[in-house]
Amino acid sequence: MVNTPQPAGFEPYLGQQVVLDTRSTYIILGTLTAIGPDCLTLENVDVHDTSDASSTKDHYIMESHKLGIRTNRRAAKVRTAEIISISLLRDVEIY
Repeated sequence: MVNTPQPAGFEPYLGQQVVLDTRSTYIILGTLTAIGPDCLTLENVDVHDTSDASSTKDHYIMESHKLGIRTNRRAAKVRTAEIISISLLRDVEIY
């Protein structure tokens, strides 16, 4: 069996509530539970398309920080190639 390496840099986020900023209009919030060779697994997930809403990505993330994640998926896998940035939800600055 070939041991495929995990992408670097995601380990500190395991078990934490995270915000994934993607290449598209979607932002994804949830608890990072697994790191695969080409995808991340999140649980208690909010997959939010900002093109369907009047708020910006930043505004939606700040609201989620204040009010909590509005879960619309029990779990989701996200391709790492689609991720621009990852941050802890608790590190979101409210302005």
